[in-house]
Amino acid sequence: MLLCAACVFAFPFSAGAAERIVMPHVMPDDPRHTYVISLLRLALDKTVPEYGDYDLVHHPIPTEQSRSLELVAEGGGIDVVWTMTSIERERDLLPVRIPLQKGLLGYRIFLIRKGRADVFRRVRSLDELRRFVAGQGHDWPDTRILRHNGLRVRTCPRYSLCFGMLAERRFDFFPRGVNEPWGEMREHPGMPFCVEKTILLRYPAPLYFFVNRGNPGLAKRIDTGLRMALADGSFDELFYNHPQMRQVFQKVGFKERRIFDLENPFLPPETPLDDASMWIDLDKLP
Repeated sequence: MLLCAACVFAFPFSAGAAERIVMPHVMPDDPRHTYVISLLRLALDKTVPEYGDYDLVHHPIPTEQSRSLELVAEGGGIDVVWTMTSIERERDLLPVRIPLQKGLLGYRIFLIRKGRADVFRRVRSLDELRRFVAGQGHDWPDTRILRHNGLRVRTCPRYSLCFGMLAERRFDFFPRGVNEPWGEMREHPGMPFCVEKTILLRYPAPLYFFVNRGNPGLAKRIDTGLRMALADGSFDELFYNHPQMRQVFQKVGFKERRIFDLENPFLPPETPLDDASMWIDLDKLP
């Protein structure tokens, strides 16, 4: 999710010169990232005639999201990152304001401890959910959103510590993006977790690509490619049919869940909320 000073160019590359683009260190088959990386490649592929070839590579060192964002802002080794937007992130970094998951990041389901499913199944309203404590990262935009809506939140100093805190009953549920919890359970096989099946939180929360503010050329290239994909239908084709996304749609069971809508007052005013082509259409889900 970050940017490299040596790779920063504010203009398209000449023919024959491959633009080296560094993204965060993620495992190639990590289900949380495979779709977004495919979308990034789609956008870059569509702009090869105008901008030239590219070489998309991973940063060699794993970093927490907060550090990745710092490295992008500092020009410290990562060129592009994908993360939920906020006023602060759009101030510090240069956003490409096209929701990569069509707003799906704002649809949240829960990791809970095994044996607690019946407790959450009986929750019929947002007021009832407020009796429980959610866990979130201390610097995540979601934390403020949940608290603004009256939910109780205990924060984790690092993402990796959230799972132990849930297992140790430091909080009751861990809201996750709909593409996240199954992979996280596989990564923590010894922990007593399950995915809660009856509740869905929903709030506007676009996931964007961000680059360093000194690299408008890369931002323009990605924006151009994504808009080309929206116009020719290849964006929606990838989103609704990518194996990772189809698996998510099938597992979540949107129609079987009670949806609790939350306000998000922390969105930048430039958020394209009125452009329906950029947001998920639940009627298109399989």
